[in-house]
Amino acid sequence: MMAEIHPSAIVEPGAVIGEGCKIGPFALIGPEVTLGRDVVVKSHAVVTGWTEVGEGTVIFPFAVVGEVPQDLKYRGERTRLIVGARCRIREGATLNCGTEGGGGVTRVGDDCLLMTGAHVGHDATLGNRVILANQAAIAGHCWIGDDVIVGGLSGVHQWVRVGRGAIIGAVTMVTNDVLPHGLVQAPRGELDGLNLVGLKRRGVSRAEITALRAAYQMLAQGEGTFLDRARRLSEETDSPHVREMTDFILAASDRSFLTPQ
Repeated sequence: MMAEIHPSAIVEPGAVIGEGCKIGPFALIGPEVTLGRDVVVKSHAVVTGWTEVGEGTVIFPFAVVGEVPQDLKYRGERTRLIVGARCRIREGATLNCGTEGGGGVTRVGDDCLLMTGAHVGHDATLGNRVILANQAAIAGHCWIGDDVIVGGLSGVHQWVRVGRGAIIGAVTMVTNDVLPHGLVQAPRGELDGLNLVGLKRRGVSRAEITALRAAYQMLAQGEGTFLDRARRLSEETDSPHVREMTDFILAASDRSFLTPQ
């Protein structure tokens, strides 16, 4: 099926437009952009840079996808942005390309929802089914796991990792790594339990949820340092969800953990 391109849209020579794409009035598509099948770019949206957008993704008005990083060290090097399939990039959202020093690629997974004014900084990696609520900001070099929800007006500090299935409440500043399936809230980002609602919605068994709750309590109140407790849990558990948590804790990181309260 042929792409539909409004006469007022600008599609620069070199851009690759997939079958079934729809490009609305006054949209701009840069010369190094590749749009997969059935991508929709609505009026006044900008897709530029060396950017690849997966099939079925919809980019709403005034979003800017693929512009240069907000990093003073950036010197014009050729870096990329890769956006997965079936994402929804809402009005005014901004996604930046990577930097040479940060690996050169910013990645957004499949089926993500980036609400109004959300920001994805340079060299960040977002997994699948991530939701960034209105005005949420992900700084450079962050790693956000699958099924993470970041509440409105929240910010995640550069280099922070947020584990799979975690939820960050609204108006929260996150400056340290977040456990998989953790619940973080309060203005300075306090770890306040597990994302039990999310676990249940994803169909995690009662036994696994019970194991996670016991692991959380051990991490909060057990003997030794936080890392000592995580190592002991890793050796003792037979729960895949708990093992995921301990592996995440014990992996190398530039940001110390938010620890259980």
